[in-house]
Amino acid sequence: MTPRQRLLLAGCAAPAGVFFLAFWLLPALQLLVLPAAQGWTTYFVVLTDGRYIESMLNTVLLSMAVTAATLLIGATIGIYLARRSFAGKHLLLALLTLPLSFPGVIIGFFVILLGGRQGLVADLSSRLVGERITFAYGLLGMFLAYLYFSLPRAIATYTAAAEAMDLQLEEAARSLGASRLRIVRDVWVPELAPTTVACGAIVFATSMGAFGTAFTLASKFEVVPITIYNEFTNYANFALAASLSIALGIVTWLVLFLTRRFGSGAGLR
Repeated sequence: MTPRQRLLLAGCAAPAGVFFLAFWLLPALQLLVLPAAQGWTTYFVVLTDGRYIESMLNTVLLSMAVTAATLLIGATIGIYLARRSFAGKHLLLALLTLPLSFPGVIIGFFVILLGGRQGLVADLSSRLVGERITFAYGLLGMFLAYLYFSLPRAIATYTAAAEAMDLQLEEAARSLGASRLRIVRDVWVPELAPTTVACGAIVFATSMGAFGTAFTLASKFEVVPITIYNEFTNYANFALAASLSIALGIVTWLVLFLTRRFGSGAGLR
């Protein structure tokens, strides 16, 4: 490469480098060093304070439950749509993936309209049993909202993956007398393992960091994004908010790493 070509390449890369430095590297470094202003123990507050431990456990367990339910339902619907042809199929797929265009706040509002204090379930239960039943502001409401937010992505992903599967493997297994359960275990699961790992990683990471939906619904069930918001907005405790952000990022990365490391290998064997 000639000096002129190197200079041209450096000139083209300079804007990207400046953007990376200004909008990712510097904020990330500031986030890492900010807790030290209140002492090194601030980095470990999520391991020592009961409130933050509970918030982290709530976030991880909710995200795992949402991921498992999303993958199960998404795979079932996606494979069915990929293997069946019927009138209105494309319209149905478009309707199932319509929530992709909705932000988390709107999805939270949908759950409130269904299970909030003035929602449909509350009105019906008031007429039937004389008591207003609500579920929008606790664990069930957040689970349903997260599932509603994540499911369209899983359906679209599994539908595309199932359409790209090699049908000859399934036909060969069926010709050898394999049962439907055996075909699912030996053909479908290995073929869809990369899709499952990738989709599961996206759903889990999205659930761990979801804020709009949680902000709308989390009045009885606190998760880490809401805890971080409260610390730096209501209490101006930026060091603690940074520490919680670091902990959330580490836990999310660790779960995703273990999933890719062991989950994909198990699925492909």
